[in-house]
Amino acid sequence: MGMDVYGKKPTNEVGEYFRRNVWGWRPLWQYVEDNHSEIAALVEYAQSNDGDGLNETKSKLLSKLLREDLASGKAQAYIDSRNKYLASLPLEHCDLCDGTGIRTDEVGVSNGMPERELSPEMASIIGRAKGYCNGCHGEGTKVAWDTHYSVDLEDLEEFADFLESCGGFEIC
Repeated sequence: MGMDVYGKKPTNEVGEYFRRNVWGWRPLWQYVEDNHSEIAALVEYAQSNDGDGLNETKSKLLSKLLREDLASGKAQAYIDSRNKYLASLPLEHCDLCDGTGIRTDEVGVSNGMPERELSPEMASIIGRAKGYCNGCHGEGTKVAWDTHYSVDLEDLEEFADFLESCGGFEIC
C-alpha cells in the first residue's frame, strides 16, 4: 500500500504526482506533524487514501518551511535523532516461531524450515546447524517494527519540490 498524492493545479510535471509507499509516507508526514503541526492539523486524514490534502497556499507554505528546515540543518537533526531512537529499540520476540528460531507452523513445515540447514556463520552464532524462521532468520528475535519505516533528506526535498508546484494536493 502507498500514498498517491496528486496535485490539484500543477504548474509543472513535478507538481502532478508524489508517491511514497506506506513505509516512507508515514515517517514523512510524521516529520510534518512534529515540526509543522499547525499545517499538519489541516490534513485530518493524512494517513489514509481519502482524498484529504492542502490548498495551494498551504502547500506552498509547507514547501517553504521544509526548505528552511533543510537549509538550517533542522531536518538533518530530526532524522539523526529519529535514527538514533530507532537504533536504541530493543529486539522483539518473533511471533512466527514463538522465539525458538524454528518455524514449525503449517507454513514453516510446508517450506521445510524445521529441517533447513543454516550457513556455518549462522550456525556458529545460533548454536545449531538446522532449523530456520523467515521472520527472525532463525534467531528468535527481530528488529522492532518501527525500524521498517524510514525517511531521509531526499524524501523531504522531493516533497518540498512537489508542494511548491502542485497547486494544492489530495492524498488518494
